[in-house]
Amino acid sequence: MSSALLLEKMGHIPVLKREVIDGLVCLSGGLYVDGTLGEGGHTEAILEATGPGGRVLGIDQDPEAIARVGQRLEGFGERLLLRQGNFIQMKEFLQAEGWDQVDGILLDLGVSSNQLDDPARGFSFKWDGPLDMRMDPNTSVSASDLVNDLSERDLSRLFWRYGEERWARSIARAIVKTRQKGRLDRTLQLAEIVRSAIPPRARRKRIHPATQTFQALRIMVNGELEQLNQVLQEGINRLRVGARFCVISYHSLEDRTVKEIFRRNEQVCQCPPDFPECVCGQVSRLRVITRKPVRPGSSEIHQNPRSRSAKLRVAEKK
Repeated sequence: MSSALLLEKMGHIPVLKREVIDGLVCLSGGLYVDGTLGEGGHTEAILEATGPGGRVLGIDQDPEAIARVGQRLEGFGERLLLRQGNFIQMKEFLQAEGWDQVDGILLDLGVSSNQLDDPARGFSFKWDGPLDMRMDPNTSVSASDLVNDLSERDLSRLFWRYGEERWARSIARAIVKTRQKGRLDRTLQLAEIVRSAIPPRARRKRIHPATQTFQALRIMVNGELEQLNQVLQEGINRLRVGARFCVISYHSLEDRTVKEIFRRNEQVCQCPPDFPECVCGQVSRLRVITRKPVRPGSSEIHQNPRSRSAKLRVAEKK
C-alpha cells in the first residue's frame, strides 16, 4: 500500500488534492513550496508529480507536524526539505537554500485534522481540553488569555471582526459575566457559554453555535489574516514567470483576502478612474486562473466532510 493510501486510511485526506496538482501544473524537477505542511498529503502529491528530481520545501509552525511528516516521507530523501516556523518566514527559508525563485506555492489554510482531533491543542469545541489554539505551542498568547483578559467591548469586536458572529455582543457579555466566578480555561466550558448566549432559534443552524467564536479566537491567537496578507505578497515575489500560486481557504475572510490580493496584482493600473493618466506605475504581475473558486465535489465532501467549506483559488505569475 502506498503511503498516500495509508495516510487516507489513517484519517487524513488532502483537500482538493487532484485540483491542487492540476492548478500547480507540476514540472518534473521543479522547486515548490508547501507553506502549510500539515500532515504532508499535498506535499507528497507534489513530490510524486514532480519526480524524479522535483523538490518541495515544507513549512509548518507545529513541531509535531514536522516530525510526523519527516518520518512518514523519509523515503523522498533530499527532495523534501522541512522547516519549522511560520510561512511568513518563507523568504529566509528560500534564501538559506539558494532558491531565488520557485515553480509553485501552495497554502492550505486553517487547522489540520491532527490539531482538530487532539483535545490537548484546544482547537475544537467537540472535546474537552485546554483553551489553547496556538499553532506554534511556543508562542505566548493563548485563546484562554484572550477570553479572560480582554474587555467585553474588545471581545465583541473580536468575535464580529474575525468570526462575523451575529451574536458577538451577547457572547462577550456572557463570557465576562461567567469569568467573574473564575477563570475560563476549557474548550467545552466556552462552547457551552456561547451556546447559552445565542437565542434558541439561532442554534438550529447546520453548524455548531460556537463555530464562529472559536474561529475568531484562533485567527486572533495566530495572527492569521495579517500573516496571510504578508505571505501572499512575498509569495508572488518569489514565483518565476509562469509559476502558479494555489491557496485553499475555509472561511469568507480568508477567501476575500486571497481574491482581493490576486485581483489587485492582476490589474495594470490602480489610479482612481477620474485621473487623466496613470501615476501609480502599477504593472500586471498575475493572471488569475480561477475567476470563481474551485469547490470540492459531492463525493469528496461525502468522504471528507471537513472539505465542504474549502475554496481553491489559483493565479499565475506574468
